[in-house]
Amino acid sequence: MHSLHDVAAPAKLNLFLHVTGRRADGYHLLQSAFVLLDWHDSLHFERRPGGRLSREDVGAALPEEDLTLRAARALQQATGCGEGAHIVLEKRLPAEAGLGGGSSDAASSLLALNRLWQLGLSLAQLEQVGLALGADVPFFLRGRSAWVEGVGERITPVALPPARFAVVKPPRGLATKDIFSHPALKRDSDSATISGFAADPWGFGHNDLEPVARQLCPEVGEAVEWLGSQGLPARMTGSGSAVFALLPPGAVLGQAPAHWARNGWVVRECGKMEVHPLVGWASSDDSV
Repeated sequence: MHSLHDVAAPAKLNLFLHVTGRRADGYHLLQSAFVLLDWHDSLHFERRPGGRLSREDVGAALPEEDLTLRAARALQQATGCGEGAHIVLEKRLPAEAGLGGGSSDAASSLLALNRLWQLGLSLAQLEQVGLALGADVPFFLRGRSAWVEGVGERITPVALPPARFAVVKPPRGLATKDIFSHPALKRDSDSATISGFAADPWGFGHNDLEPVARQLCPEVGEAVEWLGSQGLPARMTGSGSAVFALLPPGAVLGQAPAHWARNGWVVRECGKMEVHPLVGWASSDDSV
């Protein structure tokens, strides 16, 4: 095998996000429920000899050392693999949105290169590599709707009905580290339970990061209010700046404010993806 094309890296939503504490090492303890969306980046991989890694961007240029290259390098280091790769990344997901685009690119890169380089690593081994790259990477490697706890490593699959969402991304992004380091962040939410979430998955909980995000980026509040004006209760996903609302069956989004299109806002309807397209690419995955 010399190449893999059209490898998807889907977005995620945090249906809620509670910060329940902080470890001695500074990592925050979280509870959340994640779903995958049918909105994705697309990656292409060409095998190269000699261990050399390179990346080509289709569309907007990314930082030189992005998560796809970091994932490839981490996989080389974890396995001693001498193979290389050229990665072409078609970036469709906005950055600093809370949609997990970078982590999803990393997870899809780990799964694809594990196959391209014929490493045979199990899902558990890939998760070990992935967690060091980002807290959301193990979720994308598992590839199903999930209840997530700890620092992102405790993952329990959950079954959720089909759903459609309105997603609004303001032009400004938010850096995760700015939110988590902010003195006003609430870090002591009570622990929730899966059973409590399952009783009302679309309305459960809140996002503890949203009040701080609104201070740093008032457009988050503007997006929430616009969706609310259409009778759609909205909240932020992840550390923002994207917000979302469940679309009831037959609901049609109204016309977005005229200035949004001129200023780089993104308004999109997305469906919940049941299963990640790469589920089964890791050797231990018997859930296909």
